[in-house]
Amino acid sequence: MCGIVGYIGKGDATSVALDCLARLEYRGYDSAGIAVLNSKRLEVRKRPGKIKELIELIRQRPPHGHAAVCHSRWATHGEPSERNAHPHADCTGTLAVVHNGIIENYAELKERLLAEGHRFRSQTDTEIIVHLVEELAKRQPIETAFRLALKQLRGAYAVCLISAKEPHRLFGARNSSPLIVGIGDGEAFFASDVPAILSHTRRVVYLNDEEVVELTAGGPRLMTLDGKPVQRESTTVTWSLESARKGGYPHFMLKEIHEQPLAIEHTLANRLVGDTVRFDRRTTQFLDRLSDDEQLIIIACGTAYHAGLVGEYMLEELARIPVDVDLASEFRYRGSRLGRRTTVIAITQSGETADTLAGVKMAKTQGAKVLAICNVMSSSIAREADAVIYTHAGPEIAVASTKAYTSQLTVLALLTLYLAKKRKQLPAAQAKRFARGLAALPALLERALANEQAVKAVAAKYASARNFYYLGRRHNYPSALEGALKLKEICPLIHAEGYAAGEMKHGPISLIRKGWPVVFLATRSPVYEKIVSNIEEVRARKGECIVIASEGDDHIRCYADRLITVPQTDEFLSPIVTAIPLQLFAYHVAAANGCDIDQPPNLAKSVTVE
Repeated sequence: MCGIVGYIGKGDATSVALDCLARLEYRGYDSAGIAVLNSKRLEVRKRPGKIKELIELIRQRPPHGHAAVCHSRWATHGEPSERNAHPHADCTGTLAVVHNGIIENYAELKERLLAEGHRFRSQTDTEIIVHLVEELAKRQPIETAFRLALKQLRGAYAVCLISAKEPHRLFGARNSSPLIVGIGDGEAFFASDVPAILSHTRRVVYLNDEEVVELTAGGPRLMTLDGKPVQRESTTVTWSLESARKGGYPHFMLKEIHEQPLAIEHTLANRLVGDTVRFDRRTTQFLDRLSDDEQLIIIACGTAYHAGLVGEYMLEELARIPVDVDLASEFRYRGSRLGRRTTVIAITQSGETADTLAGVKMAKTQGAKVLAICNVMSSSIAREADAVIYTHAGPEIAVASTKAYTSQLTVLALLTLYLAKKRKQLPAAQAKRFARGLAALPALLERALANEQAVKAVAAKYASARNFYYLGRRHNYPSALEGALKLKEICPLIHAEGYAAGEMKHGPISLIRKGWPVVFLATRSPVYEKIVSNIEEVRARKGECIVIASEGDDHIRCYADRLITVPQTDEFLSPIVTAIPLQLFAYHVAAANGCDIDQPPNLAKSVTVE
């Protein structure tokens, strides 16, 4: 969740490292700091708050040097404060570390280090790492001390170490938290995520768990925790720098909402030919080996979990395959019985979500197969999986997921069509109609986006409300969950809940009062009349009905206090289209309330700690 950057090379380390760190602010925001190595010593600057506070401090007292490590923090151990901000130094002031993750045995290690005379300045688990290295370096070379210290840790870490006694090297390692290496021209980088370094290099080396790196300006030397050399070629990142910038939009979230037609076009490209779905050879072979009685389990977290719920409806109804959907955080601990006829489908934007990654590893130890639906190439989950279907949504910077979600739904629709045809569960005419609906999605989303001003007007009307319900049925029940989540994520002033519309009378309806806004997903479907009945129930209790309906549905106007229309499409694909007004509504309500939309409090883009 925290943002980590390390730099060594010919440039001014302070300015280069801070430029990279600013591109990772979506990962952490409650404090920031930097340790810069000049010709004599380490200089550390730290501040609570966002990176701009650190930048202002550095303007007043700029450190200069050729190497640096810096960090933006999302607090776990210890409150947000200057003393808990990273980097953390050892007793001598010659070593400093930055860290993302959670060290589970930090308390016992700290007790031992205190007994050995070490002085701690923070409440964090991170500080024990630098003191461990300090202690071991009394008897070992620094590179050995670093590896031996890591071997004593239990838990997740991405860590970078800088030493005043080793001016030409940085040290880094990862275990269950992301860390990459960037290779430039006479300079090299550590980073938590690719967007940090795109303005400097596109040559990246992805690290695996329990790998250690000695980094010089000439590049990395990789090894295992036991010191065995690791050979790995660099990968060239295809994302453009512009795709990781706002491009004239006031927020990344709004930019990414508007990028969805293109993102889905990229996700469909070369995969949908007529009514035939084509995946890469590895994925095709994987899918073709699934047994007739294969058990499918979808695991995911947050927005990706809602995508999985939509996928369950599609796969069960069209491909006739039983599917279970589980929150990855629960899947890990509920004693699932898996085997060689089980396929776990892991859905993730980043490919680094801690619970989903742990679920994937657990599934593989029990003999299950793993298919990943992922946006980030060479991410941890992509590397662990037996096959991967990439979403090709491009970098998603805003904390609240938008284009990743609709791209995940598009992949699930492609997967459904492929398996339904392979198993001969879908009549030819229905398969063609479904494929035409998929091909039309980019144009339909453009039409939905053209209705933004109408959505904005509805958002302005209800921006002062502090409680919302979202209701849907069948395929748009997950849409109700996702719409409520979007509003809660980016507008923390508001409480919103999504429900299956039929569940309203089983409790939630008791809260409906005059003026309480309820968002209904009421596009054309076999349960259209039932959702209209639910609208009537809310109207009878003086609730305000905001209805998202299909274009041309004049019947429903008399039931809606405010009506938002979307293009008509197949019911199975309607969650992709209805996502647009739900996202826009949340965005404009948050904007009207002056919220920090791209970096809402207490949230981070990628949850890489449990």
